[in-house]
Amino acid sequence: MGKFKIPAVPHTTPKCIRFPDDLIQEVENAISQKDCTFTAFVLEAVRFSLQDLKDETKKA
Repeated sequence: MGKFKIPAVPHTTPKCIRFPDDLIQEVENAISQKDCTFTAFVLEAVRFSLQDLKDETKKA
């Protein structure tokens, strides 16, 4: 599995999603002082998680 990287801002389509306040704060802290938006961080985290699931399926 690769290393998680905070991405640059990609082109996106708006999608509404609700997050618990504590998770929002953790993400905001992680991207503070970085060239990354909340949305870009979440998208990369989802991509990373999906790849991890695919990798685990291949191992099983």
